Amino acid sequence: MIEKTLVFIFGSIVGSFLNVCIHRLPLGESVVWPHSHCPKCKKKIPTYDNIPFLSYLILKGRCRFCKARISLRYPLVELLTALAFLAVFNRYGLKYDFFVFSLFISGLIIATFVDIQHRIIPDEVSIGGMVLGFILTAVKGFGLKPLTYHPGPLFNSLLGIVIGAGIIYFTGKLFDLVYFKLLKRPPIQGETESMGAGDVKLLAMIGAFLGWQKAIFVFFLAPFFGIVIGVINILVKKDHTVPYGPFLSLAAIFSLFWADKIIRWFFP
Repeated sequence: MIEKTLVFIFGSIVGSFLNVCIHRLPLGESVVWPHSHCPKCKKKIPTYDNIPFLSYLILKGRCRFCKARISLRYPLVELLTALAFLAVFNRYGLKYDFFVFSLFISGLIIATFVDIQHRIIPDEVSIGGMVLGFILTAVKGFGLKPLTYHPGPLFNSLLGIVIGAGIIYFTGKLFDLVYFKLLKRPPIQGETESMGAGDVKLLAMIGAFLGWQKAIFVFFLAPFFGIVIGVINILVKKDHTVPYGPFLSLAAIFSLFWADKIIRWFFP
């Protein structure tokens, strides 16, 4: 119980940092300098006002100095990150995979909330995560004995990058060819491509961490998560465009925990 509590606290602290990344990366700002400050009055946030969950409740969701409202996103990201870390810990324990996949989910959380607000996925997350995922996964090939290496994880990650990026890129191009060229449909709200480059790079990053089989699994699963939100978006906001990154991220998390069982069920 103590270990789980510490993991939850650690996750919430990481979630606080992810909030900084979510706010600053789209603006091209450093995530380490300057110190946390109110985006309205620019005053530095004291350490005692930067405690996950508690500070938000004590301050009643407002800045101590200018009384500007603090977005509910801040405690939400902290809670999601803490719960995600706890779920990974329950699955893998305090082992190498815990740190690898906690880092992976952290990247997905950043990508999700940035994409929702700005309709972009930062390259620092997608490309940086892809390189880091490849390296961390390749490390798993080292055996317990010195100078022994099993290339399976390395090739699985490399194929995950290539297949993950390729399958979503060429599917998008095929759809654009049929929709815009053959059917001669006008672009929706100025969009000339159905699949953004950020989504392509994000699925490549997912493939780097999860491998090629799960990258394909994510590709086919993500649209099912997107259908409901897409329909609601059309009916309520009359908006035909939706950020796809959150659905890829949700499908990736689902794949991390349950894809192995489903794949073994179909391919025993």
